Amino acid sequence: MAIFCKGGTVPGLASISAGSAVSAGVVNKSIITRLVVNALGVAERYFWRDKSWGQVWYIPSGQCDRYAPCGPYGSCVPNGYANGSPNCSCLQGFEPKSPANRDSGYISAGCVRKTKLDCRTDGFKTVPRTLLPDTVSATVNRTMSLDECQAACLRNCSCTGFSSADIRGSGSGCIIWSMDLIDIASSLNGGQDFYLRLAAKDIGLAAEDIGLISSQSHKSGDAALAVSLSVVLGVISLLVSVACYAWRKLKWTRGNAFVKEDDMELPFFELVEIEAATNNFSNENKLGEGGFGPVYKMREGQEIAVKRLSKTSLQGLGELKTEVMLMAKLQHRNLVRLLGCCLEGDERILIYEFMPNKSLDTFLFDEEKVALLDWRMRYQIILGIARGLLYLHQDSRLRIIHRDLKAGNILLDKDMIPKISDFGLARLFGEDETETQTRRVVGTYGYMPPEYALNGIFSVKSDVFSFGVLVLEIISGRRNKGVYLSAAEEYLLGKAWTLWKEGNGLQLIDASLDASVFMTEILRCMKVGLLCVQEQPEDRPIMPSVVLMLGSDHAFLPEPKQPGFMARVSPTESQPLVKESSSINGLTLTMSLGR
Repeated sequence: MAIFCKGGTVPGLASISAGSAVSAGVVNKSIITRLVVNALGVAERYFWRDKSWGQVWYIPSGQCDRYAPCGPYGSCVPNGYANGSPNCSCLQGFEPKSPANRDSGYISAGCVRKTKLDCRTDGFKTVPRTLLPDTVSATVNRTMSLDECQAACLRNCSCTGFSSADIRGSGSGCIIWSMDLIDIASSLNGGQDFYLRLAAKDIGLAAEDIGLISSQSHKSGDAALAVSLSVVLGVISLLVSVACYAWRKLKWTRGNAFVKEDDMELPFFELVEIEAATNNFSNENKLGEGGFGPVYKMREGQEIAVKRLSKTSLQGLGELKTEVMLMAKLQHRNLVRLLGCCLEGDERILIYEFMPNKSLDTFLFDEEKVALLDWRMRYQIILGIARGLLYLHQDSRLRIIHRDLKAGNILLDKDMIPKISDFGLARLFGEDETETQTRRVVGTYGYMPPEYALNGIFSVKSDVFSFGVLVLEIISGRRNKGVYLSAAEEYLLGKAWTLWKEGNGLQLIDASLDASVFMTEILRCMKVGLLCVQEQPEDRPIMPSVVLMLGSDHAFLPEPKQPGFMARVSPTESQPLVKESSSINGLTLTMSLGR
Protein backbone atom coordinates (compact mmCIF):
# COMPACT_ATOMS: atom_id res chain seq x y z
CA MET A 1 0.00 0.00 0.00
CA ALA A 2 1.39 3.43 -0.90
CA ILE A 3 1.25 5.97 1.91
CA PHE A 4 2.28 9.58 2.27
CA CYS A 5 3.55 11.30 5.41
CA LYS A 6 5.92 14.02 6.54
CA GLY A 7 8.44 11.65 8.09
CA GLY A 8 9.18 9.12 10.78
CA THR A 9 9.55 5.38 11.11
CA VAL A 10 6.61 3.00 11.03
CA PRO A 11 7.00 -0.07 13.26
CA GLY A 12 7.55 -3.12 11.10
CA LEU A 13 7.89 -0.99 7.96
CA ALA A 14 10.66 0.71 6.05
CA SER A 15 11.76 4.20 7.13
CA ILE A 16 9.81 7.00 5.46
CA SER A 17 11.74 10.02 4.18
CA ALA A 18 10.34 13.53 4.24
CA GLY A 19 7.53 14.12 1.76
CA SER A 20 8.07 10.82 -0.04
CA ALA A 21 5.81 8.02 -1.19
CA VAL A 22 6.92 4.54 -0.18
CA SER A 23 5.69 0.97 -0.42
CA ALA A 24 4.94 -0.48 3.01
CA GLY A 25 5.39 -4.17 3.72
CA VAL A 26 5.48 -6.41 6.78
CA VAL A 27 8.98 -7.60 7.72
CA ASN A 28 7.81 -10.50 9.90
CA LYS A 29 5.49 -12.60 7.71
CA SER A 30 4.03 -14.42 10.74
CA ILE A 31 2.39 -11.24 12.02
CA ILE A 32 -1.18 -10.53 10.93
CA THR A 33 -1.64 -6.80 10.50
CA ARG A 34 -4.02 -4.37 8.84
CA LEU A 35 -3.86 -0.70 7.89
CA VAL A 36 -7.08 1.32 8.10
CA VAL A 37 -7.86 4.85 6.97
CA ASN A 38 -10.90 6.02 8.91
CA ALA A 39 -13.52 8.60 7.91
CA LEU A 40 -11.47 11.44 9.41
CA GLY A 41 -8.45 10.61 7.25
CA VAL A 42 -6.45 9.04 10.10
CA ALA A 43 -4.33 6.00 9.13
CA GLU A 44 -4.30 3.37 11.87
CA ARG A 45 -2.10 0.24 12.12
CA TYR A 46 -3.46 -2.82 13.96
CA PHE A 47 -1.87 -6.18 14.93
CA TRP A 48 -3.82 -9.34 15.72
CA ARG A 49 -2.98 -10.23 19.30
CA ASP A 50 -4.73 -12.58 21.74
CA LYS A 51 -7.83 -12.94 19.55
CA SER A 52 -8.35 -9.19 19.16
CA TRP A 53 -7.01 -6.29 17.13
CA GLY A 54 -4.67 -3.94 18.98
CA GLN A 55 -3.70 -0.52 17.67
CA VAL A 56 0.07 0.05 17.55
CA TRP A 57 0.31 3.42 15.83
CA TYR A 58 -1.67 5.98 13.94
CA ILE A 59 -0.94 9.02 11.76
CA PRO A 60 -1.34 11.94 11.91
CA SER A 61 -0.30 11.58 15.53
CA GLY A 62 0.60 15.17 16.39
CA GLN A 63 -0.62 18.69 15.75
CA CYS A 64 2.15 19.29 13.22
CA ASP A 65 1.01 16.27 11.19
CA ARG A 66 -2.24 18.08 10.38
CA TYR A 67 -2.32 20.06 7.13
CA ALA A 68 -1.23 23.71 7.56
CA PRO A 69 -2.00 24.08 11.28
CA CYS A 70 -0.14 27.41 11.42
CA GLY A 71 -1.42 29.05 8.22
CA PRO A 72 0.67 30.76 5.51
CA TYR A 73 4.30 31.48 6.50
CA GLY A 74 3.75 29.99 9.96
CA SER A 75 6.03 27.12 11.07
CA CYS A 76 4.77 24.38 13.38
CA VAL A 77 7.09 23.31 16.21
CA PRO A 78 6.80 19.56 17.00
CA ASN A 79 5.76 18.55 20.51
CA GLY A 80 4.94 22.14 21.40
CA TYR A 81 1.49 23.39 22.32
CA ALA A 82 -0.04 26.73 23.21
CA ASN A 83 -3.42 26.58 24.96
CA GLY A 84 -4.04 23.11 23.50
CA SER A 85 -3.22 24.29 19.97
CA PRO A 86 -0.11 23.70 17.86
CA ASN A 87 2.88 25.82 18.84
CA CYS A 88 3.50 28.07 15.85
CA SER A 89 6.08 30.69 15.01
CA CYS A 90 6.36 33.07 12.09
CA LEU A 91 9.28 32.66 9.73
CA GLN A 92 11.98 35.33 9.89
CA GLY A 93 10.77 38.55 8.25
CA PHE A 94 7.11 37.77 9.02
CA GLU A 95 4.68 38.64 11.80
CA PRO A 96 1.26 37.24 12.81
CA LYS A 97 -1.49 38.31 10.44
CA SER A 98 -3.92 38.78 13.32
CA PRO A 99 -2.80 41.56 15.73
CA ALA A 100 -4.55 39.72 18.57
CA ASN A 101 -2.14 36.80 18.17
CA ARG A 102 1.13 38.74 18.10
CA ASP A 103 1.88 38.01 21.75
CA SER A 104 0.74 34.38 21.57
CA GLY A 105 2.07 31.17 20.07
CA TYR A 106 -1.35 30.48 18.54
CA ILE A 107 -1.11 31.81 14.98
CA SER A 108 -4.40 30.66 13.53
CA ALA A 109 -4.52 33.04 10.56
CA GLY A 110 -0.88 32.65 9.54
CA CYS A 111 1.73 35.35 9.06
CA VAL A 112 2.39 38.28 6.74
CA ARG A 113 5.60 39.93 5.51
CA LYS A 114 7.01 42.80 7.51
CA THR A 115 8.58 44.26 4.35
CA LYS A 116 7.29 43.90 0.80
CA LEU A 117 9.63 42.17 -1.66
CA ASP A 118 11.51 44.43 -4.08
CA CYS A 119 12.67 41.79 -6.60
CA ARG A 120 15.82 43.79 -7.42
CA THR A 121 17.39 43.71 -3.94
CA ASP A 122 15.87 40.61 -2.31
CA GLY A 123 18.03 37.95 -0.71
CA PHE A 124 17.65 34.57 0.94
CA LYS A 125 17.77 33.28 4.48
CA THR A 126 18.46 29.66 5.34
CA VAL A 127 15.74 27.95 7.38
CA PRO A 128 17.44 24.73 8.59
CA ARG A 129 15.81 21.40 9.54
CA THR A 130 12.63 22.25 7.66
CA LEU A 131 9.80 19.96 6.57
CA LEU A 132 9.15 21.61 3.21
CA PRO A 133 6.00 23.63 2.41
CA ASP A 134 3.10 22.29 0.34
CA THR A 135 4.45 21.57 -3.16
CA VAL A 136 1.10 21.26 -4.96
CA SER A 137 1.94 24.28 -7.17
CA ALA A 138 5.73 24.25 -6.86
CA THR A 139 8.06 23.82 -9.85
CA VAL A 140 10.58 20.97 -9.80
CA ASN A 141 13.71 20.64 -11.97
CA ARG A 142 15.88 17.63 -11.17
CA THR A 143 18.84 18.69 -13.34
CA MET A 144 19.56 22.12 -11.81
CA SER A 145 22.29 22.79 -9.29
CA LEU A 146 21.51 24.77 -6.15
CA ASP A 147 23.27 27.83 -7.64
CA GLU A 148 21.11 27.62 -10.75
CA CYS A 149 18.06 27.17 -8.54
CA GLN A 150 18.85 30.40 -6.65
CA ALA A 151 19.35 32.29 -9.91
CA ALA A 152 16.04 30.99 -11.30
CA CYS A 153 14.25 32.08 -8.13
CA LEU A 154 15.80 35.55 -8.35
CA ARG A 155 14.66 35.93 -11.96
CA ASN A 156 11.09 35.11 -10.97
CA CYS A 157 9.68 38.03 -8.99
CA SER A 158 6.88 35.77 -7.71
CA CYS A 159 9.32 33.22 -6.26
CA THR A 160 9.00 32.95 -2.46
CA GLY A 161 11.69 30.35 -1.78
CA PHE A 162 13.62 27.34 -3.05
CA SER A 163 15.27 24.13 -1.91
CA SER A 164 17.06 21.02 -3.16
CA ALA A 165 14.90 18.34 -4.74
CA ASP A 166 17.30 15.60 -3.63
CA ILE A 167 19.22 16.05 -0.36
CA ARG A 168 21.43 12.99 -0.73
CA GLY A 169 25.15 13.69 -0.88
CA SER A 170 25.86 17.36 -1.60
CA GLY A 171 22.30 17.87 -2.84
CA SER A 172 20.92 18.34 -6.34
CA GLY A 173 17.79 19.37 -8.20
CA CYS A 174 15.61 22.38 -7.59
CA ILE A 175 12.17 23.06 -6.10
CA ILE A 176 10.84 26.62 -6.53
CA TRP A 177 7.77 27.97 -4.74
CA SER A 178 5.89 30.84 -6.39
CA MET A 179 2.97 31.14 -3.99
CA ASP A 180 2.26 31.55 -0.28
CA LEU A 181 4.30 29.06 1.76
CA ILE A 182 1.97 26.82 3.71
CA ASP A 183 2.18 23.60 5.75
CA ILE A 184 5.70 24.31 7.07
CA ALA A 185 7.12 22.56 10.13
CA SER A 186 10.48 22.37 11.82
CA SER A 187 12.07 19.00 12.57
CA LEU A 188 14.02 18.15 15.68
CA ASN A 189 16.19 15.54 13.96
CA GLY A 190 15.48 15.65 10.24
CA GLY A 191 14.22 17.97 7.52
CA GLN A 192 16.42 19.95 5.15
CA ASP A 193 17.59 23.47 4.39
CA PHE A 194 14.96 25.76 2.90
CA TYR A 195 15.97 29.11 1.39
CA LEU A 196 13.39 31.77 2.19
CA ARG A 197 13.18 34.89 0.01
CA LEU A 198 13.16 38.09 2.06
CA ALA A 199 13.51 41.81 1.51
CA ALA A 200 17.04 43.06 2.16
CA LYS A 201 15.79 45.01 5.17
CA ASP A 202 14.61 41.82 6.90
CA ILE A 203 17.86 39.86 6.47
CA GLY A 204 20.37 42.70 6.72
CA LEU A 205 23.02 43.39 4.10
CA ALA A 206 25.53 40.82 5.34
CA ALA A 207 27.19 38.90 2.53
CA GLU A 208 26.61 35.60 4.28
CA ASP A 209 22.84 36.12 3.93
CA ILE A 210 22.46 37.69 0.47
CA GLY A 211 25.32 35.68 -1.01
CA LEU A 212 23.98 32.57 0.70
CA ILE A 213 24.75 29.91 -1.85
CA SER A 214 28.10 31.32 -2.94
CA SER A 215 29.43 31.65 0.60
CA GLN A 216 28.36 28.13 1.56
CA SER A 217 29.15 26.24 -1.62
CA HIS A 218 32.44 27.74 -2.87
CA LYS A 219 35.87 28.21 -1.46
CA SER A 220 37.26 31.67 -0.77
CA GLY A 221 39.35 31.51 -3.96
CA ASP A 222 36.11 31.69 -5.99
CA ALA A 223 34.84 34.81 -4.23
CA ALA A 224 35.68 37.22 -7.06
CA LEU A 225 33.98 35.00 -9.62
CA ALA A 226 30.91 34.68 -7.36
CA VAL A 227 30.65 38.46 -7.00
CA SER A 228 30.95 38.93 -10.76
CA LEU A 229 28.28 36.34 -11.43
CA SER A 230 26.02 37.93 -8.84
CA VAL A 231 26.37 41.32 -10.54
CA VAL A 232 25.65 39.84 -13.98
CA LEU A 233 22.68 37.88 -12.67
CA GLY A 234 21.42 40.96 -10.87
CA VAL A 235 21.55 43.04 -14.06
CA ILE A 236 19.83 40.28 -16.06
CA SER A 237 17.21 39.87 -13.34
CA LEU A 238 16.58 43.62 -13.32
CA LEU A 239 16.18 43.73 -17.12
CA VAL A 240 13.83 40.74 -17.09
CA SER A 241 11.84 42.28 -14.24
CA VAL A 242 11.49 45.60 -16.05
CA ALA A 243 10.42 43.84 -19.26
CA CYS A 244 7.89 41.68 -17.41
CA TYR A 245 6.55 44.66 -15.53
CA ALA A 246 6.17 46.70 -18.73
CA TRP A 247 4.39 43.84 -20.50
CA ARG A 248 2.04 43.19 -17.59
CA LYS A 249 1.42 46.92 -17.17
CA LEU A 250 0.36 47.09 -20.81
CA LYS A 251 -1.94 44.08 -20.33
CA TRP A 252 -3.54 45.56 -17.21
CA THR A 253 -3.97 48.96 -18.83
CA ARG A 254 -5.68 47.44 -21.87
CA GLY A 255 -7.84 45.31 -19.63
CA ASN A 256 -8.60 47.93 -16.96
CA ALA A 257 -6.98 45.72 -14.35
CA PHE A 258 -9.00 44.96 -11.27
CA VAL A 259 -6.82 42.37 -9.48
CA LYS A 260 -3.26 42.47 -8.21
CA GLU A 261 -0.61 40.57 -10.11
CA ASP A 262 0.11 38.41 -7.07
CA ASP A 263 -3.49 37.19 -7.16
CA MET A 264 -3.21 36.01 -10.76
CA GLU A 265 -1.68 32.57 -11.22
CA LEU A 266 -3.24 32.09 -14.65
CA PRO A 267 -2.05 32.45 -18.22
CA PHE A 268 -3.47 35.30 -20.30
CA PHE A 269 -5.15 34.63 -23.63
CA GLU A 270 -5.12 37.16 -26.45
CA LEU A 271 -8.56 38.34 -27.56
CA VAL A 272 -7.68 37.70 -31.20
CA GLU A 273 -6.97 34.03 -30.35
CA ILE A 274 -10.33 33.60 -28.66
CA GLU A 275 -12.23 35.34 -31.45
CA ALA A 276 -10.62 33.06 -34.01
CA ALA A 277 -11.24 29.92 -31.97
CA THR A 278 -14.94 30.72 -31.35
CA ASN A 279 -15.55 31.96 -34.91
CA ASN A 280 -15.97 35.49 -33.53
CA PHE A 281 -18.37 34.31 -30.79
CA SER A 282 -20.80 32.83 -33.31
CA ASN A 283 -24.10 31.25 -32.25
CA GLU A 284 -22.90 27.92 -33.65
CA ASN A 285 -20.27 27.81 -30.92
CA LYS A 286 -22.57 29.02 -28.15
CA LEU A 287 -23.16 26.46 -25.39
CA GLY A 288 -25.62 28.45 -23.31
CA GLU A 289 -26.01 31.52 -21.15
CA GLY A 290 -26.19 32.16 -17.41
CA GLY A 291 -26.22 35.10 -15.04
CA PHE A 292 -22.59 35.91 -15.94
CA GLY A 293 -23.09 35.90 -19.69
CA PRO A 294 -22.81 33.56 -22.69
CA VAL A 295 -20.53 30.50 -22.78
CA TYR A 296 -18.87 29.31 -26.00
CA LYS A 297 -17.00 26.20 -27.02
CA MET A 298 -13.67 26.59 -28.75
CA ARG A 299 -13.71 25.09 -32.25
CA GLU A 300 -12.93 21.42 -32.89
CA GLY A 301 -9.64 20.23 -31.44
CA GLN A 302 -9.61 22.78 -28.62
CA GLU A 303 -11.78 21.31 -25.86
CA ILE A 304 -12.10 24.39 -23.65
CA ALA A 305 -15.03 26.67 -22.87
CA VAL A 306 -15.09 30.47 -23.03
CA LYS A 307 -17.19 32.37 -20.48
CA ARG A 308 -17.76 35.96 -21.61
CA LEU A 309 -19.01 38.68 -19.26
CA SER A 310 -22.10 40.23 -20.79
CA LYS A 311 -22.52 44.01 -20.62
CA THR A 312 -26.07 43.40 -19.37
CA SER A 313 -25.01 40.78 -16.81
CA LEU A 314 -26.29 41.15 -13.25
CA GLN A 315 -22.86 39.90 -12.17
CA GLY A 316 -20.03 42.37 -12.63
CA LEU A 317 -16.33 42.91 -12.15
CA GLY A 318 -16.50 42.10 -8.44
CA GLU A 319 -17.87 38.62 -9.13
CA LEU A 320 -15.35 38.10 -11.94
CA LYS A 321 -12.48 39.10 -9.68
CA THR A 322 -13.69 36.70 -6.98
CA GLU A 323 -13.97 33.85 -9.44
CA VAL A 324 -10.49 34.44 -10.87
CA MET A 325 -8.76 34.74 -7.51
CA LEU A 326 -10.44 31.69 -5.98
CA MET A 327 -10.49 29.32 -8.93
CA ALA A 328 -6.81 29.97 -9.69
CA LYS A 329 -5.95 28.54 -6.26
CA LEU A 330 -8.39 25.61 -6.09
CA GLN A 331 -7.81 22.17 -7.59
CA HIS A 332 -10.09 19.19 -7.04
CA ARG A 333 -11.60 16.43 -9.12
CA ASN A 334 -15.09 17.82 -8.42
CA LEU A 335 -14.37 21.48 -9.14
CA VAL A 336 -14.30 22.84 -12.68
CA ARG A 337 -10.78 23.99 -13.69
CA LEU A 338 -10.12 27.61 -14.63
CA LEU A 339 -7.42 27.58 -17.33
CA GLY A 340 -6.90 31.29 -18.05
CA CYS A 341 -8.46 34.66 -18.72
CA CYS A 342 -8.54 37.52 -21.19
CA LEU A 343 -8.80 41.18 -20.16
CA GLU A 344 -8.66 43.44 -23.19
CA GLY A 345 -10.57 46.67 -23.73
CA ASP A 346 -14.13 46.08 -22.55
CA GLU A 347 -13.81 42.30 -22.72
CA ARG A 348 -13.78 40.17 -19.55
CA ILE A 349 -13.38 36.49 -20.49
CA LEU A 350 -12.64 33.35 -18.47
CA ILE A 351 -11.33 30.12 -20.04
CA TYR A 352 -12.51 26.85 -18.47
CA GLU A 353 -12.12 23.16 -19.18
CA PHE A 354 -14.89 22.03 -21.51
CA MET A 355 -17.78 20.04 -20.02
CA PRO A 356 -19.40 18.12 -22.91
CA ASN A 357 -22.51 17.12 -20.90
CA LYS A 358 -23.25 20.71 -19.85
CA SER A 359 -24.99 21.19 -16.49
CA LEU A 360 -26.97 18.86 -14.25
CA ASP A 361 -30.24 20.78 -14.73
CA THR A 362 -30.21 20.05 -18.48
CA PHE A 363 -30.69 16.36 -17.60
CA LEU A 364 -32.56 16.51 -14.32
CA PHE A 365 -35.44 18.75 -15.37
CA ASP A 366 -35.91 17.49 -18.91
CA GLU A 367 -38.65 14.85 -19.30
CA GLU A 368 -36.66 12.86 -21.85
CA LYS A 369 -33.07 13.30 -20.67
CA VAL A 370 -33.83 12.55 -17.00
CA ALA A 371 -34.39 8.89 -17.95
CA LEU A 372 -30.69 8.73 -18.94
CA LEU A 373 -29.73 9.23 -15.29
CA ASP A 374 -29.99 5.83 -13.61
CA TRP A 375 -29.58 5.60 -9.85
CA ARG A 376 -25.90 4.56 -9.96
CA MET A 377 -25.16 7.72 -11.96
CA ARG A 378 -27.24 9.94 -9.67
CA TYR A 379 -25.62 8.47 -6.58
CA GLN A 380 -22.11 9.16 -7.94
CA ILE A 381 -23.17 12.72 -8.79
CA ILE A 382 -24.41 13.24 -5.20
CA LEU A 383 -21.12 11.85 -3.79
CA GLY A 384 -19.02 13.96 -6.15
CA ILE A 385 -20.80 17.18 -5.18
CA ALA A 386 -20.41 16.28 -1.49
CA ARG A 387 -16.67 15.68 -1.89
CA GLY A 388 -16.26 18.96 -3.77
CA LEU A 389 -18.02 20.84 -0.96
CA LEU A 390 -15.94 19.04 1.68
CA TYR A 391 -12.81 20.25 -0.12
CA LEU A 392 -14.10 23.84 -0.23
CA HIS A 393 -15.15 23.89 3.42
CA GLN A 394 -12.29 22.00 5.02
CA ASP A 395 -9.54 20.50 2.88
CA SER A 396 -8.47 23.32 0.52
CA ARG A 397 -5.85 25.96 1.28
CA LEU A 398 -8.72 28.46 1.37
CA ARG A 399 -12.02 28.02 3.20
CA ILE A 400 -14.76 28.81 0.70
CA ILE A 401 -18.52 29.28 1.06
CA HIS A 402 -19.99 28.89 -2.45
CA ARG A 403 -23.36 30.65 -1.80
CA ASP A 404 -24.88 29.67 -5.16
CA LEU A 405 -24.86 25.88 -5.24
CA LYS A 406 -27.60 24.69 -7.60
CA ALA A 407 -28.20 22.19 -10.39
CA GLY A 408 -27.28 24.79 -13.02
CA ASN A 409 -23.85 25.24 -11.41
CA ILE A 410 -23.01 21.52 -11.39
CA LEU A 411 -21.27 20.72 -14.69
CA LEU A 412 -20.83 17.17 -16.02
CA ASP A 413 -17.77 15.94 -17.91
CA LYS A 414 -17.71 13.21 -20.56
CA ASP A 415 -17.87 10.53 -17.83
CA MET A 416 -20.72 12.34 -16.01
CA ILE A 417 -18.37 13.29 -13.15
CA PRO A 418 -19.85 16.40 -11.45
CA LYS A 419 -17.83 19.62 -11.21
CA ILE A 420 -18.92 22.54 -9.04
CA SER A 421 -18.67 25.79 -11.03
CA ASP A 422 -19.45 29.52 -10.91
CA PHE A 423 -17.59 30.98 -7.92
CA GLY A 424 -18.52 34.59 -8.62
CA LEU A 425 -20.65 34.82 -5.46
CA ALA A 426 -18.34 32.76 -3.23
CA ARG A 427 -16.91 34.14 0.00
CA LEU A 428 -13.57 33.37 1.63
CA PHE A 429 -13.83 32.49 5.34
CA GLY A 430 -11.07 32.85 7.91
CA GLU A 431 -10.04 29.80 9.92
CA ASP A 432 -11.73 31.16 13.06
CA GLU A 433 -14.94 32.32 11.35
CA THR A 434 -18.11 30.26 11.78
CA GLU A 435 -20.71 32.58 10.27
CA THR A 436 -21.09 36.14 9.05
CA GLN A 437 -23.85 38.51 7.97
CA THR A 438 -24.27 40.54 4.82
CA ARG A 439 -26.65 43.28 3.73
CA ARG A 440 -26.37 42.05 0.13
CA VAL A 441 -28.08 38.68 -0.20
CA VAL A 442 -27.07 36.82 -3.36
CA GLY A 443 -28.01 33.38 -4.57
CA THR A 444 -30.90 31.52 -6.19
CA TYR A 445 -34.51 31.06 -5.10
CA GLY A 446 -35.21 27.54 -3.94
CA TYR A 447 -31.64 26.90 -2.72
CA MET A 448 -31.31 29.60 -0.04
CA PRO A 449 -31.61 28.64 3.63
CA PRO A 450 -34.10 30.79 5.58
CA GLU A 451 -31.52 32.41 7.88
CA TYR A 452 -29.66 33.71 4.83
CA ALA A 453 -32.63 34.79 2.72
CA LEU A 454 -34.34 36.59 5.61
CA ASN A 455 -31.43 37.86 7.72
CA GLY A 456 -28.34 37.69 5.51
CA ILE A 457 -26.59 35.22 7.85
CA PHE A 458 -24.46 32.64 6.04
CA SER A 459 -21.94 29.97 6.95
CA VAL A 460 -20.84 26.52 5.76
CA LYS A 461 -24.34 25.41 6.82
CA SER A 462 -25.76 27.61 4.03
CA ASP A 463 -24.00 25.44 1.44
CA VAL A 464 -25.14 22.33 3.33
CA PHE A 465 -28.76 23.49 2.95
CA SER A 466 -28.29 24.04 -0.80
CA PHE A 467 -26.69 20.60 -1.08
CA GLY A 468 -29.69 19.04 0.67
CA VAL A 469 -32.03 20.69 -1.85
CA LEU A 470 -29.86 19.30 -4.67
CA VAL A 471 -30.01 15.77 -3.22
CA LEU A 472 -33.82 15.86 -3.07
CA GLU A 473 -33.97 17.24 -6.63
CA ILE A 474 -31.69 14.46 -7.89
CA ILE A 475 -33.81 11.79 -6.19
CA SER A 476 -37.15 13.19 -7.35
CA GLY A 477 -36.23 14.64 -10.73
CA ARG A 478 -38.26 17.70 -9.66
CA ARG A 479 -37.14 21.30 -9.34
CA ASN A 480 -37.56 22.98 -5.96
CA LYS A 481 -39.98 25.66 -7.12
CA GLY A 482 -40.17 29.31 -6.03
CA VAL A 483 -40.44 30.77 -2.58
CA TYR A 484 -44.01 31.95 -2.06
CA LEU A 485 -46.42 29.05 -2.50
CA SER A 486 -49.90 28.53 -1.12
CA ALA A 487 -49.14 25.12 0.42
CA ALA A 488 -45.99 23.54 1.82
CA GLU A 489 -46.64 20.39 -0.27
CA GLU A 490 -46.11 22.41 -3.45
CA TYR A 491 -42.59 23.12 -2.27
CA LEU A 492 -40.26 20.13 -2.88
CA LEU A 493 -38.94 20.24 0.68
CA GLY A 494 -42.49 20.32 2.04
CA LYS A 495 -43.51 17.39 -0.13
CA ALA A 496 -40.45 15.37 0.88
CA TRP A 497 -41.00 16.13 4.58
CA THR A 498 -44.67 15.14 4.48
CA LEU A 499 -43.96 11.87 2.70
CA TRP A 500 -41.09 11.04 5.06
CA LYS A 501 -43.21 11.60 8.18
CA GLU A 502 -45.94 9.39 6.74
CA GLY A 503 -43.47 6.63 5.92
CA ASN A 504 -44.08 7.06 2.19
CA GLY A 505 -40.65 8.35 1.16
CA LEU A 506 -40.55 6.08 -1.89
CA GLN A 507 -43.33 8.14 -3.47
CA LEU A 508 -40.88 11.02 -3.92
CA ILE A 509 -38.56 8.96 -6.14
CA ASP A 510 -38.45 9.79 -9.85
CA ALA A 511 -40.71 7.38 -11.74
CA SER A 512 -37.95 6.67 -14.28
CA LEU A 513 -35.81 5.01 -11.56
CA ASP A 514 -35.94 1.33 -10.63
CA ALA A 515 -36.27 1.99 -6.92
CA SER A 516 -36.74 -1.65 -5.91
CA VAL A 517 -33.08 -2.54 -6.47
CA PHE A 518 -31.56 0.42 -4.64
CA MET A 519 -34.38 1.25 -2.22
CA THR A 520 -32.23 1.27 0.95
CA GLU A 521 -29.55 3.48 -0.61
CA ILE A 522 -32.09 5.91 -2.09
CA LEU A 523 -33.94 6.27 1.24
CA ARG A 524 -30.63 6.84 3.04
CA CYS A 525 -29.77 9.64 0.59
CA MET A 526 -33.25 11.11 1.04
CA LYS A 527 -32.78 11.12 4.80
CA VAL A 528 -29.37 12.83 4.42
CA GLY A 529 -31.00 15.43 2.15
CA LEU A 530 -33.67 16.13 4.80
CA LEU A 531 -31.01 16.40 7.52
CA CYS A 532 -29.20 19.00 5.40
CA VAL A 533 -32.29 21.21 4.90
CA GLN A 534 -33.37 21.37 8.55
CA GLU A 535 -34.61 24.79 9.56
CA GLN A 536 -32.02 25.49 12.28
CA PRO A 537 -28.41 25.71 10.99
CA GLU A 538 -27.04 24.04 14.14
CA ASP A 539 -29.14 20.93 13.38
CA ARG A 540 -27.64 20.49 9.93
CA PRO A 541 -24.57 18.20 9.64
CA ILE A 542 -21.20 19.45 8.42
CA MET A 543 -19.83 18.10 5.14
CA PRO A 544 -17.40 15.52 6.66
CA SER A 545 -20.41 13.94 8.39
CA VAL A 546 -22.47 14.15 5.20
CA VAL A 547 -19.78 12.32 3.19
CA LEU A 548 -19.56 9.66 5.89
CA MET A 549 -23.35 9.18 6.05
CA LEU A 550 -23.62 8.94 2.27
CA GLY A 551 -20.80 6.46 1.90
CA SER A 552 -21.44 4.08 4.77
CA ASP A 553 -24.30 1.64 5.35
CA HIS A 554 -23.48 1.60 9.05
CA ALA A 555 -23.21 5.34 9.78
CA PHE A 556 -25.70 6.65 12.33
CA LEU A 557 -28.33 8.99 10.85
CA PRO A 558 -30.46 10.93 13.38
CA GLU A 559 -34.09 11.62 12.60
CA PRO A 560 -34.48 14.85 10.61
CA LYS A 561 -36.43 17.80 11.94
CA GLN A 562 -38.69 20.11 9.95
CA PRO A 563 -37.06 21.71 6.91
CA GLY A 564 -36.65 25.47 6.53
CA PHE A 565 -39.98 26.16 4.83
CA MET A 566 -39.67 29.46 3.04
CA ALA A 567 -43.13 28.66 1.72
CA ARG A 568 -44.50 29.65 5.13
CA VAL A 569 -43.47 33.28 4.53
CA SER A 570 -45.79 35.40 2.43
CA PRO A 571 -44.56 38.45 0.45
CA THR A 572 -46.26 40.85 2.87
CA GLU A 573 -44.40 39.23 5.79
CA SER A 574 -41.00 39.61 4.16
CA GLN A 575 -40.69 43.37 3.93
CA PRO A 576 -36.99 43.34 5.01
CA LEU A 577 -36.24 41.77 1.62
CA VAL A 578 -36.02 44.49 -1.04
CA LYS A 579 -35.07 43.11 -4.42
CA GLU A 580 -32.43 44.97 -6.42
CA SER A 581 -33.02 42.82 -9.48
CA SER A 582 -35.88 40.68 -10.69
CA SER A 583 -35.40 36.96 -11.04
CA ILE A 584 -37.10 33.76 -11.99
CA ASN A 585 -36.38 30.32 -10.58
CA GLY A 586 -33.01 28.96 -11.58
CA LEU A 587 -31.38 32.35 -12.11
CA THR A 588 -29.12 34.13 -9.68
CA LEU A 589 -30.59 37.04 -7.75
CA THR A 590 -29.32 39.88 -5.59
CA MET A 591 -31.25 41.41 -2.68
CA SER A 592 -30.56 44.08 -0.07
CA LEU A 593 -31.60 43.72 3.54
CA GLY A 594 -33.33 46.72 5.09
CA ARG A 595 -32.55 47.86 8.60
